Amino acid sequence: MQRYFIPSTDWHVSEVIIKGDDAHHISRVMRYKEGDKIICNHTDGIAAICEITAIDQSIHATVREWLDEAVELPITVTVAQGLPKGDKFDLILQKGTELGAHSFIPFQAERSIVVWDEKKKAKKMNRFRKIVKEASEQSHRKQIPVIHSPMTLSDLIEESTTYDMKIFPYEEEAKTEKHQSFGSIMKRLERDHRLFICIGPEGGFSVKEAEKLKESGFHPVRLGPRILRTETAAIYVLSSISYQFEEL
Repeated sequence: MQRYFIPSTDWHVSEVIIKGDDAHHISRVMRYKEGDKIICNHTDGIAAICEITAIDQSIHATVREWLDEAVELPITVTVAQGLPKGDKFDLILQKGTELGAHSFIPFQAERSIVVWDEKKKAKKMNRFRKIVKEASEQSHRKQIPVIHSPMTLSDLIEESTTYDMKIFPYEEEAKTEKHQSFGSIMKRLERDHRLFICIGPEGGFSVKEAEKLKESGFHPVRLGPRILRTETAAIYVLSSISYQFEEL
C-alpha cells in the first residue's frame, strides 16, 4: 500500500486532503480510483489507512483505520557528513533514511573538495528534502528525517552537546593498538539513547579536526578492519544498530 506524508494543515478530523506532487502521483502515476486505499502519515508520527473518496485537483480521503506501528530505530542517530563529491550525499540520505537515521547535518570539512555557495545550497536542500521524503515513504517510516542547513565543524560540535554518545570514524586512530571499535561503543548504547556520528569527506579528517572532535567529547572509532568509503560509513553504523537492537 502506497504511503504519503501529509502536512498537519491538510488533516481535518477524519478526512485528509492531498495536494501538489502527491496528488499528481496518486491520480496520474499510481492511477488510483475512488475506493482505493493508501496510507497517510501525519507529521507528528501517526499514520492511518485511508480510503480515497474524491479525485480532482486534490485528493480527498477518509480515515478507515489508525495504525499502531513500531518502525523507527530505537536509537536516535544523527549523521553529520563532511561534504562529499558528486551525488554521494544523495545516496547517504536515501540509504540512511531507509535504515532509520533521525537527522542529517552536511558540513564543510577541511578536506571537502566541493563548496556550496548560497544559490547552490538552496537548490540542493530542496532536492535533499525530496529524497528523504520519498525514501521515508518507500521504507514505510513514521517520520521524515530532519536535514539541517550546512554547518561548520564548530557548529555541529555545539549541536552535539545534548547527545548520549558522540563518535567519529578515524582511520589514523584505527591503526593504533589502542583503537576503539564501534562494537565496544555499541555495548554502551541503550534504547532511547541519542548517538551523534561525524563522518569525514573522501580525504578524511585533518589532524586539527580530529583533535578538536576529541576535545569536544567525540570518541574516535574503527568501523571494522577494512577502510570504508565516506558514503558507506553511515550505512555501516545504522545497519549495525538495527541488527543489535531490532533483530537480536
